Amino acid sequence: MTSVQPSASSAKRCARHLMISDAAQTELPPTRRPSVAGTRTVKLPFVINVQLLRDPAFVAQLGRAAELKRLDFDANQLSEAFAERRRIVGLVDQTRARQKSLSNRFREADAETRSALRDQLGQISEESKGLAAQLSEAEEKLQNLALRAPSIPDPTAPVGVNDEDNEVIRHWGEPRKMSPDMADHVELARRLGLVEFDRAQKFAGSRSIALTGNGALVVRAVLAMAMDQLVIRNFRPVMPPVLVREEAMIGTGYFPLGVEDAYKADREDRYLVGTSEVSLVSLHRDELLALSDLPIRYAGVSSCFRREAGSHGRDTRGLYRVHQFDKVEQVSIIEADDELSRREQLALLENSETVLKALELPYRVAIACTGEMGQGQRLKYEVETWMPSRAAYSETHSCSSFGDFQSRRSNIKYRTADGGTAFAYTLNNTAVAAPRILIPLLEHHQQPDGAVRIPAALRPYLNGLETLSAKTPSSELVLAHIPA
Repeated sequence: MTSVQPSASSAKRCARHLMISDAAQTELPPTRRPSVAGTRTVKLPFVINVQLLRDPAFVAQLGRAAELKRLDFDANQLSEAFAERRRIVGLVDQTRARQKSLSNRFREADAETRSALRDQLGQISEESKGLAAQLSEAEEKLQNLALRAPSIPDPTAPVGVNDEDNEVIRHWGEPRKMSPDMADHVELARRLGLVEFDRAQKFAGSRSIALTGNGALVVRAVLAMAMDQLVIRNFRPVMPPVLVREEAMIGTGYFPLGVEDAYKADREDRYLVGTSEVSLVSLHRDELLALSDLPIRYAGVSSCFRREAGSHGRDTRGLYRVHQFDKVEQVSIIEADDELSRREQLALLENSETVLKALELPYRVAIACTGEMGQGQRLKYEVETWMPSRAAYSETHSCSSFGDFQSRRSNIKYRTADGGTAFAYTLNNTAVAAPRILIPLLEHHQQPDGAVRIPAALRPYLNGLETLSAKTPSSELVLAHIPA
């Protein structure tokens, strides 16, 4: 199997026009730059270690990463933009030095000499204004290109184009094949009164549903069970904002490449998140954390919104791909250590598998190939749950490590043991997402009489109910200790 080679070590350089964050990480100072959508300006730190762009091997590696991830990105353009900025910075330095020298002479000159020097200083002032404009333009171009640069995949990531090239590493459970007497999740949901499809779509449009009656209570139970699994593992529960400013989307890597898939509140100039990962990572935006603060582990629960712009005409029936859904998300912020990141990612993956095992749903785990990775992902595991009506394992969880991709864009650092600073590493994984999880839950656990068996782990959240039928009143699913 072909694999991606690791990155070259970073170069070190200290220059007056660059801010040194620590001995090995250099960035441009934060500045106000035009937004991705062109409606406002946002404050961003520089998003990659630009000094690596001096190394042709790194530039080639960056270009190869874009190719492997099937991204439209030219690493040579980024390198050229960096070189152009350096050239202009050199001219700015020379002009300032001339201006300083002439200013010193001006202070000591007689009246006649001052007249000539004044003219020269005026010319230099005009040159400085022109160079300042050029530098601003060059930095904007450099930043815009850098925002589209990919992270370099982990060396263990399989090289491939689509999910057929993913490397399946394990299975759990026995898949249930669809038989003629079985109903799919849409029919089951309608028979049991769990979901309103047509009524929701007549006023909300396609890919819209309303969870009703016991459907709402079952989803609430699944989310609560998943949240509890994380809380007992010392994740901090969070119900974060779902309407965020553009810099949060840029900082977590969802913009600019994913801007077409996001809903925008035009009057607010804010965006609805497609995952609470955006908000959970952004909680620590522009912060310098203490080493003792790490690791930070969050369990976020929120509604999520996606336009599904790239999925036109696909999965339009049922619950697989909808515009609004609810999700429990895991996010970890840890020290910048590759081995630590690997262990943390496996722990996040285990948490998701625990939820699926509790729901008694067959699944498989695969290492995503490079062509299935997003811009910032270094290594991704996909958990695919068996869905009888689709006769396939279909994605329900995505477990990703980002290295410092998100923390650089969001400016999240921590104080190291030696007193320096470093950008933190971030990771995330789904714990459970609904209503998609209802597809395997309903189909796999359906009974010959049309009822659905409730997995044992879910029963405490549904007042001990063992079987869900069309005759089950919602009051039976509510915990008995709640007063009438």
